[in-house]
Amino acid sequence: MKNIGILSLILAMIVFSCSQDKPAKVDLRYPVTQKVDTVDVYFGTEVPDPYRWLENDTAKATAEWVSAQNEVTFGYLKNITFRDAVRKRLGDLQDYERIGAPVKHGDYYYYFRNSGLQNHNVQYRKKGEDGTEEVFLDPNTFSADGTTSLAGMFFSKDGSLVTVLIQEGGSDWRKAVTMNALDKTIIGDTLYDLKFTGIAWKGNDGFYYSRYDNPKGNQLFSRVNHNKVCFHKVNTPQSTDEIIYDGGLQNPQRRAGAYLTEDERFLILTTSISTTGNELYVLDLSKPKSTFISAVTNFNNNHSVIDNDGSRLIIRTNLNAPNGRIVEVDAGNPKPENWKDIVPQAEEAIQGVSTAGYKLFVNYLKDAKSQIKQFNNRGKFEREIELPGIGSANGFGGRWEDAHVYYTFTSFTYPPTIFKYSINKGESTEYARPKVDFNPADYETKQIFYTSKDGTRIPMFIVHKNNLELTGSNATWLYAYGGFNISQTPSFSAARIVWLENGGVFALPNLRGGGEYGEQWHQAGTKMNKQNVFDDFIAAAEYLIDNRYTTNNKLAITGGSNGGLLVGATMTQRPDLMKVAFPAVGVMDMLRYHKFTVGAAWAYDYGTSDDSKEMFEYLYNYSPVHALKPGTSYPATLVTTADHDDRVVPAHSFKFAATLQENHSGDNPVLIRVDVKSGHGASNLSKALDTTADQFSFAWYNMGIVPPVAKEGM
Repeated sequence: MKNIGILSLILAMIVFSCSQDKPAKVDLRYPVTQKVDTVDVYFGTEVPDPYRWLENDTAKATAEWVSAQNEVTFGYLKNITFRDAVRKRLGDLQDYERIGAPVKHGDYYYYFRNSGLQNHNVQYRKKGEDGTEEVFLDPNTFSADGTTSLAGMFFSKDGSLVTVLIQEGGSDWRKAVTMNALDKTIIGDTLYDLKFTGIAWKGNDGFYYSRYDNPKGNQLFSRVNHNKVCFHKVNTPQSTDEIIYDGGLQNPQRRAGAYLTEDERFLILTTSISTTGNELYVLDLSKPKSTFISAVTNFNNNHSVIDNDGSRLIIRTNLNAPNGRIVEVDAGNPKPENWKDIVPQAEEAIQGVSTAGYKLFVNYLKDAKSQIKQFNNRGKFEREIELPGIGSANGFGGRWEDAHVYYTFTSFTYPPTIFKYSINKGESTEYARPKVDFNPADYETKQIFYTSKDGTRIPMFIVHKNNLELTGSNATWLYAYGGFNISQTPSFSAARIVWLENGGVFALPNLRGGGEYGEQWHQAGTKMNKQNVFDDFIAAAEYLIDNRYTTNNKLAITGGSNGGLLVGATMTQRPDLMKVAFPAVGVMDMLRYHKFTVGAAWAYDYGTSDDSKEMFEYLYNYSPVHALKPGTSYPATLVTTADHDDRVVPAHSFKFAATLQENHSGDNPVLIRVDVKSGHGASNLSKALDTTADQFSFAWYNMGIVPPVAKEGM
């Protein structure tokens, strides 16, 4: 590689007016990004990688490039005259009290509460349901800048001990601190090098968890390997923890996790090599010197032990059931040939299963909307639970002896509301409803179905003010994900209300690659079917334009992570289709994604450039970094990423932004916004609101719109 030497920054010269119908002319001079002569060869094809040096995210040259890019970006954003008004309204609308569903541990009920604009939710508790409320843990005190947060809490069965996971600066790495829950004193040493782990207490002696070897060098650049499941005994050093399973002995990229059944009799071990599919092993802790018994030893399907009833295991699986089913089996011989259906596969896909009161609560999706059914623990159907409306319901978890549980229901204009549910009566009563400064009756939500390129029927939610005039000129925010078997269901966002109350339209299509219709829907958007996802998204945009919700000059497309890839691929394939693009923390280099941190685990969905010539060519064709073409006018683009993103490393966004600026020939701004002390998502509420204000303002400005929230006083 040539000596990089860093770029010269010529400050952007920006001229704005707040009264125009079209964006003011902006003379943007982007930082000059040094190019190198790195070339890779894939199956005989040479692929230049001129911005390879940006992959080294801790290098001084990269830091200088980030600083130069941010200076241009924030110089542009700060001159949007209504940006401050948008940020203020976002804060005002977010400033409402939010309460989480209570969970019982020992004699106490624990729940989260946020007074409104606190950067992090505070953990409260009270003794009994009617006890006096007290603060148990306040993550807002963890750091002076508010970028250290609580990433999980795990109690021992009797509720006397708790291990908390702490996240710093948005990183996926965690450290674990154990406390006496009764007096809140810290016990023992802090544990380090934890990532993607839960905590499973065994009595009060200690707990199972998973960890990695101490990463060497640059954590964001190096690959993560050698995952272990360990048992940590309270008040002993982490260095003496017993290794229960070492994934690195089988495969450096193998990941493992462990959890216990409620009675703590069975230790369940899962191992995986990707985001889909896992092996399943069972250890009977009631039998001295017993060893793990294998239930499933391939990675083709997903399996989890819901719980047990004596030696009878209850398992959720999609083996021979793409939409999911629930089976039972004796723990002594838990192989699939012995499984017996107790809740067979249905037309709707299972999204989750909870247990309480010796019941199974099965969360199905019916056209991306929650449908909750209650069964006894032998699988006998008892009732469908009546929900407040069309939306998303989550919760229903508890212990076998519980007489009631709590759940949360939400939708696009229905703030998350907690209900208390009587298991025997089948009745729900409202427990806590937030008061948000908007009137839900002013808005409507509809679900339509449109046809994708190959004729597949795709559902899409559309939300807007009542009596919206279909003039073809409404500012429209089109968001999607489309991958990793993840379902996009109705949810509430106070920030989204700001877009809607200013006359905007929000649209959410349920693309293939997600889990809305089970594993077949997921598979239809993976590997060499990935173009289906982009086609579904393009067809959604075309539907909104054809049906006069919007026009290409008033359309913004947005998505994060795998959704950032979606936006990057769509804007490179159809730059004429939208006015604004927001690729957030996206997977942009499809030839090298598997070489960073946990990227190799995504190969099940994407395939890799090493697999075959055909797979390489398929990836190369749509990889956003490589699909950018010289002399093309691209939409106004604000790429967003963060310096602590160690899941989708910021190099993806760095290389995409540099290539975009090199190739773009139009007047639209193409910028990158790099957040500091944040990760794959904002590290606190204030940062999240800042980002949203910048995105909304950037969108409206480039659409030539001054939003009503900003017109007063201008």
